[in-house]
Amino acid sequence: MNLAGLLTASAERDPDHVAIKLDDIELTYGALDGASAHIAGLLAEHGFERGDRVGIMLPNVPYFPVVYYGVLRAGGIVVPMNVLLKKREVAYYLSDSGAKLLFAWHGFADDAQAGAEQASAECLVVEPGEFEQQAGAASPNADVADTADDDTAVLLYTSGTTGQPKGAELTHANLTLNARGSAELFDMGSEGILLGALPLFHSFGQTCGMNATISDGGTLTLLPRFDPGKALEIIQRDQVNVFQGVPTMYGAMLHHPERERYDVSTVKLCSSGGSAMPVELLRGFEEAFGCKILEGYGLSESSPVASFNHRDRERKPGSIGTPIRDVEMKIVDDEGSEVDQGEVGEIVIRGYNVMKGYWERPDETAETIVDGWLHTGDMGRIDEDGYFYVVDRKKELIIRGGYNVYPREIEEVLYEHPAVREAAVLGVPHDEYGEEVGAAVALKDGAEATPDELRDYVKEQVAAYKYPRVVWLVDDLPKGPTGKILKREISPPDEP
Repeated sequence: MNLAGLLTASAERDPDHVAIKLDDIELTYGALDGASAHIAGLLAEHGFERGDRVGIMLPNVPYFPVVYYGVLRAGGIVVPMNVLLKKREVAYYLSDSGAKLLFAWHGFADDAQAGAEQASAECLVVEPGEFEQQAGAASPNADVADTADDDTAVLLYTSGTTGQPKGAELTHANLTLNARGSAELFDMGSEGILLGALPLFHSFGQTCGMNATISDGGTLTLLPRFDPGKALEIIQRDQVNVFQGVPTMYGAMLHHPERERYDVSTVKLCSSGGSAMPVELLRGFEEAFGCKILEGYGLSESSPVASFNHRDRERKPGSIGTPIRDVEMKIVDDEGSEVDQGEVGEIVIRGYNVMKGYWERPDETAETIVDGWLHTGDMGRIDEDGYFYVVDRKKELIIRGGYNVYPREIEEVLYEHPAVREAAVLGVPHDEYGEEVGAAVALKDGAEATPDELRDYVKEQVAAYKYPRVVWLVDDLPKGPTGKILKREISPPDEP
């Protein structure tokens, strides 16, 4: 099993069907298959060997699937990276994964090249027009590497509340089966036209969007940067029938001042994940768009889909549904024992979708996967009908508009500022994003720094969605008896 087989099988069935669209640009399955074979050839020219890790730092443009499937068919491991990453973050991802090569979008080349240089990796800049010539000049390698089911296909970087981000090793079987399961969930088929508004470097957009669409031979119409007006325009233009997004996207489209100008009648099924969908928003969107929204749940470590509300069963607003086929979930206490129905405990997952482990982190893998069960760190409960609900997060994860922000990472940057004595990063309630990133900071004696200065300091070093928009100064941070900072006792001066 090779994940690239999703593409080659669909290309064999119907090579002339449109696989990927970006406005006027259309890539058929035959063209996508052929282009990915040229990427495999290009890799060989750059000294690639089977099992090598390759970074992909591209937005939602057709080059992403071309390079993604090219790396996979050559037997490589894809390391998807957010295009907003700064030099230090790029260097970390490449160094930790041991990637020798990075494909980076021309618009973000400065940080990509600087980070690659720091990590002793080669950076290939993807510039439209020039890149086609570069890849086209390479001899195509149409073979698909014979990979084992449990060979790693993708390293998706994620992070707990401590330490640096770590790579979740997702296998060819993890991702192939989860993509097929997602396609079944959303009733894709070859007539499916899905709006690709979710970032392809993220597990939701990659598995449920790109891989599920390619698996069924449908069409993925891309939106490089989410804009509600542009999304509505694409839905009307391309007669989109499946939409996937995070709650903030639904809110932006529903409340767009010119929404009623657009014909959105083709949309039949939508799915939401990333953070909880407010019930009022769900009902308002369904009424306005005449469609059904299914909420689901998962995480990078589960490929990502673990549970969903199903289109052919009762749907419960506010619930993450029931486990998908061949996946088990349960709620356990701190000792790992299952709790009674209705009681709150940790959500754990077992099935084909559970990652192989964290890249070169056996201790953290052993802490996270216990007796085959993936411990999610999310607190939940189950009702009398077997539907699951997320009630809180065991981890101090901040979810800003569907993007995960890990406080420890931002705190590390704040602590590097010469004036900072202590810092605590936490989520602050926000109407549009669900949560905003906030930081309470205590300065060193005699030191001076303004909240704006601290915010800009972090902004220069991390991706745009991560830096704290809300920064306030305090004399001291509250602490427990052991000296641990008590975030639950920290309150922002006012909500953003």
